[in-house]
Amino acid sequence: MKKYTVEDQINKRIDVYLSEKEPDLSRSMIQKLIEQENILVNDKKTKASYKVQLGDEISIKIEAPKELTIKAQDIPIEIIYEDNDIIVVNKPKGLVVHPANGNPDGTLVNALMSICKDSLSGIGGEIRPGIVHRIDKDTSGILIVAKNDKAHINLSEQIKNHEIEKTYIALVRGIVKENEATINMPIARSTKDRKKMSVSQDGKNAITHFKVLNRYFNSNCTLLEVKIETGRTHQIRVHLSQIKYPIIGDEVYSNGKNEWGIKGQCLHAKSLCFKHPSTGKKMFLEAPLPQYFNDLINNVLK
Repeated sequence: MKKYTVEDQINKRIDVYLSEKEPDLSRSMIQKLIEQENILVNDKKTKASYKVQLGDEISIKIEAPKELTIKAQDIPIEIIYEDNDIIVVNKPKGLVVHPANGNPDGTLVNALMSICKDSLSGIGGEIRPGIVHRIDKDTSGILIVAKNDKAHINLSEQIKNHEIEKTYIALVRGIVKENEATINMPIARSTKDRKKMSVSQDGKNAITHFKVLNRYFNSNCTLLEVKIETGRTHQIRVHLSQIKYPIIGDEVYSNGKNEWGIKGQCLHAKSLCFKHPSTGKKMFLEAPLPQYFNDLINNVLK
């Protein structure tokens, strides 16, 4: 338990005030602690918008991170970059990012526990240590993981402020007419199937940009480069399906069609551009296309 007595910066929002007092806590984390009633003012619950007053007694309760019980597993993972703050990997298709119902182990987190030992941030909790962002099980590609809390906070803020540029490669059914376009459609969980997402006016803002890399007229498909401003669940898959260009192999959003017997969507997280959480240096990292995707482009499509 930490306590502060307000002696200066009167009338400043409490989340701003505490973020300056506690540099290891982001404003979003402070706001969450306030919602959980783990931050009190004069022993009473408060709001993030509360403006501190002279003499206010502020208490902060931060629970110690739980000891991880996830077992380390020796699962081969391609490491693209690693230092004391981050590890960037090329996740293969078919690998779940973190344990969940139906996937208690055999996940990327289990592999990371073996590679990094105790060097993963605890902010994601027991199930998601180090996990700053995710990609779907059947999407391959680049993923950045935080090795300490400071890096985790910094990267989370970059994501929140749309400062991390994510680029994907997608193979879609149909010949896309536009050379470049933007899809701006809100996404929410489907009311018909809770495992799916859908475009909905009641959903959260979602923006996807794409440009055509190649059109394969004989195979009736198009290769796209895709960039996202927001990171909604299944965003690229939902948006492209909504405009009638579903991703090849997507068993959820492509009406059951499965060209060339491909299991899982032909969607690859190609690159990330971000600022290093400690040095502030701009970094650009890429993950090569998986073999099956390369073979499809070079040997099958016409």
